[in-house]
Order: sequence, then C-alpha cells, then structure tokens
Amino acid sequence: MEQLLSQLGIDWRLLIAQAVNFFLLLIVLRLYVYKPLLQLLHDRRNKIEQGVAKAEEADIRLREAEEMKKNKIKEGEAQAMGILRQTETDAKELDARLMAATKKKEAEAIANLQVQLHAREDESRRASEKEAASLVRRAIAKTVELAPDKIDDALIARAIEQAKSTA
Repeated sequence: MEQLLSQLGIDWRLLIAQAVNFFLLLIVLRLYVYKPLLQLLHDRRNKIEQGVAKAEEADIRLREAEEMKKNKIKEGEAQAMGILRQTETDAKELDARLMAATKKKEAEAIANLQVQLHAREDESRRASEKEAASLVRRAIAKTVELAPDKIDDALIARAIEQAKSTA
C-alpha cells in the first residue's frame, strides 16, 4: 500500500498530520462555532415562536375588544332607543296634559262668555223694558190724550208684563 501511496504522490505522515489537524479543527469548530451557532439559531427560533404566540394572543384580544365594542354599541343603541321611547311617552303625556288644560281654559272662557252674554241680555232686556215703558207711556198718552205725567206707573208695569208674556 505504501507503493500505491507513493505512486500517487501521497505521503502517509503528511496525510496523518492533515487528518489530525482536520479532527482538531473539527473539535475546535464544534466547540466554539457550531454549538454557539446552534444556540443562536435555537434562541432565534424561540423568539420567533414567542412572537407568533404573542401575535396570536393579540389577535384574540383584538377580537374580544371588537366584540366588546360591538356589545357596547348595541347597549348604547338600546339605551338611546329607551330614552327616545321614554321621551316620546313623556311628550304624549305632556301633550295630553296641555290638551286637558286647554280644554279646561276653553270651557272656562265659554262659561265666562255665557255669563257676559246673560248679563248683556239682562241689560238689553232692562233697556228694552225701559224703552217699552216709554213707548207704552206715549201710546197711552196718545190714546187717552192725557198728559204723560198723569199716567199711572202701575198701568205701564202691567202692560210690560203682558208684553213679556206674549213675547
């Protein structure tokens, strides 16, 4: 085998020295480069996994926050609708009270007008009675041809009573 190696131009001492150097380099690289490089890759993988897990957790929290937001919006809308309904009910009640107050004032105004109308009717009746008395006095004076001062007031009153009863 030594001939074969020498024909190929390989020195076995040099080959062994190179093999020893290779194994020593392999051991040194494994201890000082390969292990720290593997540790660095392992740490980086862990950080990436943690980042992905945190991102997933953030997505879950974001969904929960969105659901809470939707629920709060629904609650707000429900409260707004309740307030609107309550306001509508209050407005109807106020309208009913105002209508009742208006009707009451209207009835009072009608009653006052009726009282005023009756007072005016009474006043008109008294004025017409006075005028009728005067007319009766003149008529009696002309028919009797007596002086108007001598006509009896009782006769005038009786004539007025008869005029009222026929009217």
